Amino acid sequence: MGTSIRVFSPPPALISSSKFLLPSTLSVSSSRAYKTSSRKLCSHVIRSSKFGNFLDLKPELQPEYLNFDLPWFEPASDRSRFDVIIIGTGPAGLRLAEQLSRYGIKVCCVDPSPLSMWPNNYGVWVDEFESLGLEDCFDKIWPTTCVYINESRTKHLNRRYGRVSRKKLKTKLMEGCISNGVIKFHKAKVWKIEHQEFESSILCDDGNELKASLVVDASGFASTFVEYDKRRNHGYQIAHGILVEVDDHPFYLDKMVLMDWRDSHLGNEPDLRVSNSRFPTFLYAMPFDSNLIFLEETSLVSRPVLSYMEVKRRMVARLRHLGIRVRRVLEDEKCLIPMGGPLPRIPQNVMAIGGTSGVVHPSTGYMVARIMALAPVLANAIAECLGSTRMIRGQPLYHRVWNGLWPLERRYTREFYSFGMETLLKLDLEGTRRFFDAFFYLDPYQWQGFLSSRLSFQELVLLSLSLFEHASNPSRFDIVTKCPVPLAKMVGNLAREAI
Repeated sequence: MGTSIRVFSPPPALISSSKFLLPSTLSVSSSRAYKTSSRKLCSHVIRSSKFGNFLDLKPELQPEYLNFDLPWFEPASDRSRFDVIIIGTGPAGLRLAEQLSRYGIKVCCVDPSPLSMWPNNYGVWVDEFESLGLEDCFDKIWPTTCVYINESRTKHLNRRYGRVSRKKLKTKLMEGCISNGVIKFHKAKVWKIEHQEFESSILCDDGNELKASLVVDASGFASTFVEYDKRRNHGYQIAHGILVEVDDHPFYLDKMVLMDWRDSHLGNEPDLRVSNSRFPTFLYAMPFDSNLIFLEETSLVSRPVLSYMEVKRRMVARLRHLGIRVRRVLEDEKCLIPMGGPLPRIPQNVMAIGGTSGVVHPSTGYMVARIMALAPVLANAIAECLGSTRMIRGQPLYHRVWNGLWPLERRYTREFYSFGMETLLKLDLEGTRRFFDAFFYLDPYQWQGFLSSRLSFQELVLLSLSLFEHASNPSRFDIVTKCPVPLAKMVGNLAREAI
């Protein structure tokens, strides 16, 4: 359900589903917005193969770059020593740089292409961005969301969802970085990091060496600079998404489809139906208007990762079933998000933020809103050390910043969310449907807090008890039979954290 998390492609067919990674906004009354060409969302079936395969089309939009006159690092004239070096200018890296600049902390952001647009799209709950002062960073907002549990059961959620404007958000963060005059940008790739007692140095592929009291890795999941002392047994969210121009589609324009677990589109695909029953995928859909829609087929979490080709084949079948003819593919995106697993070793010489820091929601894949909220917390911890008259550096600095991002209470709640992920890994399609049927029956404070990572550990325990109370008998049986092992694992990890 994610960020991330979480996606485009080409051809003539599309569907509706959900995932917690992308957003957008467009408000049209549902009475006008619904396509009434007798295509009922749950029952419209196309028996013709003339719609073809959208995978044959190529995305038409080219990569975009921001037009900024950045303060570049000049090796010949600038000092090569900074307070903080941030590797990566994605949402996490830029947000942290922008927050550090408010304290006058001297920062250098190193990235191979600082002005290029982020490749992934992001979807967030609108109230989360509003609370952070980022309400002006949306492409589109939907006033409500919905979840299709099965062919006959739909959950309507009274919570606004938005698609983040990558251009607006990156521009806002860039402007914040530049306005305080303490940040430099260096266009390069980091090859190596070396550490001394009170400073670290990075070696770049252009031969330049830069030094700082603290290096922060914000370069993403593939980074090798952050160390782990436990096996990285992640779950994986994988998705294929497309922004497409279509002849028509059967979705309400004022509703974002967060999750669509229906499988009627696989009725004539017995092999896909069997695999989907064991490792289900859902559709995530953002209708912009009657002819423009973003669609994403998503595996919420699997271990090992579900085949990307399998995800695309299911998406083709779904779009044909819905009768969506794709005229043009504007963008396509492959999304792969590691979820759960152990946290990095705490503390260590390299600080981390973003995908490699463990902040991805283990049960949903959401990250970007949480990063926007946690970066100021980490910036404050860094400023208390490097901005103080005592200049706290070395091991005391690493200890403070890592524990600033991951205090004990936050580690406890992450273990609980990881418990949720481990439970979801054990559910088939029917079990997943029963789970979300009960989950979205909870008090809005509980399900919204869970998805937004803002419940305390005690509140998460109460949520679990309430979930069991509202679950159907088959769902309770799932909980009783499939939760003991993940529960024991969580208790063991909590015990180790408490030592």
